[in-house]
Amino acid sequence: MSAGRSRASILVAMVSTRDVVAALQELAELTTLEEESPQSFKVRAYENAISGIMGSGEDVTALSKTELIAIKGIGKSTADKIRQFVDSGFIDKLEALREAYPPEFVRLSKIPGIGPKTLKLMRRELGIENLDQLQAAIADEKLRALPGLGKTSEEKIAKAIERLGLHGKDRRTPIAEAMPIAKRLVEALSELDGVSDVAYCGSLRRHSETIGDIDITVAGTNPLPVMDFVAGHPIATEVIGHGETKTSVLTREGLQVDVRVVAPEEFGAATMYFTGSKAHNIALRQRAIDRGRLLNEYGLFDNETDEVIARETEASIYEALGMQFVPPTIRENTGEIEKAAAGDLPHLVTLADIRGDLHYHTDRSGDGMSSPEDMIAAAVGFGHEYVAVTDHGVDLSINGATADEMLAHRDRLRAIQEDNPDIRILFGCELNIGPDGSLDYDADFRREFEWNVASVHSHFDLSAEEQTVRLIKAISDPTVNAIGHISGRYIGRRPGIEFDVDSVIEALEIADVGLEVNGALERLDAGADLIRQAVRAGVRLVICTDSHHVSELVRMEYGVRQAQRGWAAVTDVANTMPLDEFLEWSRARR
Repeated sequence: MSAGRSRASILVAMVSTRDVVAALQELAELTTLEEESPQSFKVRAYENAISGIMGSGEDVTALSKTELIAIKGIGKSTADKIRQFVDSGFIDKLEALREAYPPEFVRLSKIPGIGPKTLKLMRRELGIENLDQLQAAIADEKLRALPGLGKTSEEKIAKAIERLGLHGKDRRTPIAEAMPIAKRLVEALSELDGVSDVAYCGSLRRHSETIGDIDITVAGTNPLPVMDFVAGHPIATEVIGHGETKTSVLTREGLQVDVRVVAPEEFGAATMYFTGSKAHNIALRQRAIDRGRLLNEYGLFDNETDEVIARETEASIYEALGMQFVPPTIRENTGEIEKAAAGDLPHLVTLADIRGDLHYHTDRSGDGMSSPEDMIAAAVGFGHEYVAVTDHGVDLSINGATADEMLAHRDRLRAIQEDNPDIRILFGCELNIGPDGSLDYDADFRREFEWNVASVHSHFDLSAEEQTVRLIKAISDPTVNAIGHISGRYIGRRPGIEFDVDSVIEALEIADVGLEVNGALERLDAGADLIRQAVRAGVRLVICTDSHHVSELVRMEYGVRQAQRGWAAVTDVANTMPLDEFLEWSRARR
């Protein structure tokens, strides 16, 4: 079944605030192509509307046009589009943009070196619509003949495609694109009658950087309505399988979503089965066989009597196999089976262990979207004991602040501190690491900050040797407390810088500088392998949200999961420390 206006009556009943935000995000993305600029008035209007909705906490599907316009950031035109979407399940402008810019074409805009103008130029002059055609044009050296490109640009685009691992077939989806889809569907399914539990599984639950498809397990007593619901949900542009207990659909982007309904008593076994990697599951099944038992998606059974031994919860199955519970994020068969069997798994960090956020922006940064007052209120609401406000340093073009602006910002934060005695506000900065390892401001002024995170924001094409020298110089500076999003990558969009990992890890350990685990889904930087190596070397981690808006504090959960993938224990993470202990550590280098 293909999506069409005949489904409008079904869609209307299903539209949620999360669906509205997703539609506006798609409008912003496609309008960027249409207007050939991410800074166009229309794009900014959609982005402002998204910020307003996320910050308001309102169920916008229940609001009139007048009430929508009352939300900061929503204008009359955007309010009309929201009401049309809620009332009909469609937005005329979005449908027109989708027809003009199909998913395969839009995907090319995420390749470094291909901006909206360049992409439309390639389409107009070379007829390029997808990755295969782009790669063919590169092979034939046709891009270099286009105005404004040339041989160097063509080679950079080719290298970016190679480093990102892009392929025309068997495409994997970045987690930042897959997670919102899964959350939308899980949220909607959880509200259905007869559904007692819902979970997304597979590589998404393991928090892999890229996702092959989305697996969702539903515990319910009446499967057919659930199956019909999934087939008619707004995310489904095509239904490729519709059975009594399993339905598979494709999203507009070509991502497959498989939803299964199981009996409530089988939910633990099914969730466990569909979460673990293939290697993890094989190892578990072998462990069961060695004990005269059978493990499958329905439960753990006695091999002779077929008696159910465990199945309702994942924990009960691991326990019956003589193992500690293995967190979903490390079910990769990279040592967790043996550790759990020996009772020797580390006490991995959890969201409940986090006491503060150490990379946190306000609208003092050019790319910040919420005021200092609102950001601090959000941190208090999140339960933080301390927060480092780290707006951008002066050297970041457009987004940075001068020394005088920073001092005025400090005064404002001190006033906010007086009104918020239950949280310690640290005056901080996100310093820019220059191509030679230099940092913003002079050393004396950098000491005015109570916490500095230093990050790479430019010069991503330097050699591995140059990047290594650059990072080590920044790490060696006594005013630097942590290195932020160390590779500078955007998953699926920009490969990270290359550097000598061993040398940088050694420098972090010697200087006792923190390695950030950035919770933004598009970053998840540092990567899991680097985190695991850092943990083994005794490097302290700092898990941060890099929030620029009050709605982004949810990133802390994602950062924690990323740290877990690197086998980070509570004691490995600096911002699990009580305030006094944390301050003692952060001040030690000065």
